Amino acid sequence: MMTSTTLAIGTSAGTLAATIVSSLLLGALTTYGLVHHRQVFAWMKKIRTKDEDNAAYDDPDQWLADLYKAQCRRLQKPCHAEDLEDICEIGNMLKGVADHIEAIRPELTKVVERVDAYLATALPEPTPSLKITLAEHRTLLVKAMKQEAARVELARAILTAQQKIKTLRRS
Repeated sequence: MMTSTTLAIGTSAGTLAATIVSSLLLGALTTYGLVHHRQVFAWMKKIRTKDEDNAAYDDPDQWLADLYKAQCRRLQKPCHAEDLEDICEIGNMLKGVADHIEAIRPELTKVVERVDAYLATALPEPTPSLKITLAEHRTLLVKAMKQEAARVELARAILTAQQKIKTLRRS
C-alpha cells in the first residue's frame, strides 16, 4: 500500500516536472518570438531603406517620361528653337540632379548630352521672305534630317535611363 508520504512526494515531483517542462516550453516560445521579431524588424528596415532609395528616382523617372512624351510630339517634325523650350527645361532639370544620383549618373549624363545635341539641331527662325531658294531648301532639309537623327538618339538614351531606374527599383 502506498502511504500518504509517498503519494505527496510523487505528486510534488510530478508538479515540479510539469513546472520545469512548462518553463522550458515558455522560454523556447519567448526565444522564438524574439528571433522572429528581430527578423521582421530587419526586413521592415530593409524595405523602408529600399523605399527611401526608390523615392530618389521618382523625380528623374517622371522627368524622363515627360521628356519622352515631348520628343515624341516632335516625331518627324522640323522644329525651331522656340518649339524645343519644354525639352530644354526638362533637360536642365535632369542636368541638375544627374550629379546627385550616383546609381544612374551615367545614364542621366547621356540623356543630358543627347538633349544638348538635339537642341543644337534647332532650325533657324524662318525669314519673312516668301521664296526660299533650292539651296536653302536643301540645307534646311539636311538640318531637319539631322534633327530627327538626334531625336532618335535622345529617345534611345531616355529608354536606357528608364530601364536602369526600373532595374534599380526591382533590386
